Amino acid sequence: MALPLVAVVGQPNVGKSTLFNRLIGQRRSIVGDEPGITRDRIYGEVEWSGKRFSIVDTGGIIPDDDAVIPANIFKQAGFAIQDAQAIIWVVDARQGLTPLDEELAKLLRATGKRVLVAANKSERARVEAEAGEFYRFGFEEVFPVSAEQGIGLGDLLDALVKDLKFEISDLRTESELSDQTSQRELRLAIIGRPNVGKSSLLNRLIGEERVIVSPVAGTTRDAIDTLLATPEQKFRLIDTAGIRRKGKTGEMAEKLSVVMAMKSLARADVAIVIIDAEEGPTALDAHIAGYAHDAGCSIIVACNKWDAVKNKETSTSMQFERKIREKMKFLDWAPVIMISALNGQRVENLLGLAIKANEARNRRVPTSQLNAFFEAAVSQPRGGSAPAPVKGGLSRLHVQYMTQVGVRPPTFVLFTSGGKSGLHFSYLRYLQNRLREEFDFFATPLRIIEKHKVRKRR
Repeated sequence: MALPLVAVVGQPNVGKSTLFNRLIGQRRSIVGDEPGITRDRIYGEVEWSGKRFSIVDTGGIIPDDDAVIPANIFKQAGFAIQDAQAIIWVVDARQGLTPLDEELAKLLRATGKRVLVAANKSERARVEAEAGEFYRFGFEEVFPVSAEQGIGLGDLLDALVKDLKFEISDLRTESELSDQTSQRELRLAIIGRPNVGKSSLLNRLIGEERVIVSPVAGTTRDAIDTLLATPEQKFRLIDTAGIRRKGKTGEMAEKLSVVMAMKSLARADVAIVIIDAEEGPTALDAHIAGYAHDAGCSIIVACNKWDAVKNKETSTSMQFERKIREKMKFLDWAPVIMISALNGQRVENLLGLAIKANEARNRRVPTSQLNAFFEAAVSQPRGGSAPAPVKGGLSRLHVQYMTQVGVRPPTFVLFTSGGKSGLHFSYLRYLQNRLREEFDFFATPLRIIEKHKVRKRR
């Protein structure tokens, strides 16, 4: 089924994102008292009375504002309205009619689409009664609601789904549908410092102006999900807000956006860490990459704005990569690629690398191969190295066997006995490198857990 789309629109700070989050049952959009928090289009799905439809949250519309970000918010809202089958226009019932509402009413009437007016913040009987004044705009469906408390939303949804058109987009055989369902979408997060080109990269990958791009640092605030289907793989691209140092985030919305960016890493399979090639790798870049590593993401390091680097020579990219390796020693296994989101240079390579990394993070090593690896590399480590070096000789700690217990990321358990528990970090690094060489765990972190058997004293 092709899900019908419903757009949520309105002026700033009337409760659009609160309504959106309530309807989809998740906290996807950032909510706060500060007006203008939402800027880009944020999509979700709603199920009501056995019917499913898509819904899109938009930024607060100010039609006559020529400033860069409000003008782009208006443009993004226009895209949502154009694609929508119906529109939920959210107004503030406490505030009553405003001149801006008059402007928005003209704009919505001109679309010729079905408009349902949600008179929000109608918790009190007096406010609910006054919500009737919004009928004067000529829209027949007006509903007093409270998005925060969930009041009146049932009536709004009943009316909405009653006239939505659910059309079959194409006819497919059962086997085709099952194949499509079985293919797990690859969740690809784009992270980095503010103004390094994350949103530009997302727009370049999908070939349309999906999110707002401006020279103003911190333009993106929510984690924006976008679906992209290629012949090889279905992607969920997650554009995140720029992550600053904790002491540098001032506004409430900015702090929340960093929290949302961190949360998006928890659900990502692969993270593209964007570095500004003009500025070079910084300590904050390494810090952000560390967040992705701790979340268990496969990682690709993309150096954006490579076209703007001056006086490039044959060895420039190698020297730049060497700087990254020095700054991010814990990511010696992550591939580094030089790109330009502005002109598309090598951007198409990113999806192929992400697919390869996702295959590696889902790889489960057959027991027979893992046993052979254990005999060759673990049972008798090369160079006479010990699992846990101690003063005066070798530790009595003995590695008995190993097994793989999980994927995404690949996780192995080493069973040890004798001596004190605690595998030395150099030995763990040795094992990770050998596993990576042997089984091609491309761009993927490996987890190794020790389980120590203690002998019981008689």
